[in-house]
Amino acid sequence: MDRLKDKVALITGAAGGIGAASAALFAAEGARVVLVDIAEEAVRSVTDGIRQSGAEAIGVHADVSDEASVRNAIDVAVRTYGRLDVLFNVAGGSAADDAPVHEVDMRLWDKTLSVDLLGTFLFCRHAIPHMVEGGGGSIVNTSSWSALRGFHKHVYVSAKGGLLSLTRAIAGEYARSGIRANVICPGGVRSERNIKRYQGMTDPGDPRVARRNRIKAEYPFASGDPIDIAYIALFLASRESRMVTGAVIAADGGLSAY
Repeated sequence: MDRLKDKVALITGAAGGIGAASAALFAAEGARVVLVDIAEEAVRSVTDGIRQSGAEAIGVHADVSDEASVRNAIDVAVRTYGRLDVLFNVAGGSAADDAPVHEVDMRLWDKTLSVDLLGTFLFCRHAIPHMVEGGGGSIVNTSSWSALRGFHKHVYVSAKGGLLSLTRAIAGEYARSGIRANVICPGGVRSERNIKRYQGMTDPGDPRVARRNRIKAEYPFASGDPIDIAYIALFLASRESRMVTGAVIAADGGLSAY
């Protein structure tokens, strides 16, 4: 129960799904947790739940695509707990109207990259100096299995693919400062958002339903729960993974392997 004892961990996208599950798990393993999300009321609720368990946690409202907001979230974390040891960037998401390159709306391109790529960049940008000052730390970024293959959501794949290179660049640049950086590429995750998105998709004639059923049959481990990704992040955040940096970890049940 002390794999992150005395560590300070900041998690973005912490109001639900992978972020919320990770915040609760990290807290249970001894970390003081900073939960960051644009959904202010929801992140407050998750934070209160963690506090009720007896752990230390604070919630911070922030927009990951706004640098001033990101800087404030990092500053709040350091002012409150005195240091920053772990950064887990979860915030992001895909859009239903993502489209091929020659058709995509440029406003969607800007918005997706701002949240899925720029947001992670900004948190790394402002967290790293504090980690250097503290003697090191662990950065865990969240990409997607789709970044490992050609996928039809062109904007989303572009953003998530950029995270692979960003993470590797950070790993190489800051290793001498004691900072490790790794990236997780989840497959399907049964978050509340995804469950709601697919609830009405039951028509066997719908190609999306057919594809989902085929994946279930061929890749039984391709879909998991938020806690499954949280456990991988816990390993990467802890000393157990001290020899792991610059790694791209596919948590997709084999989807990207074939």
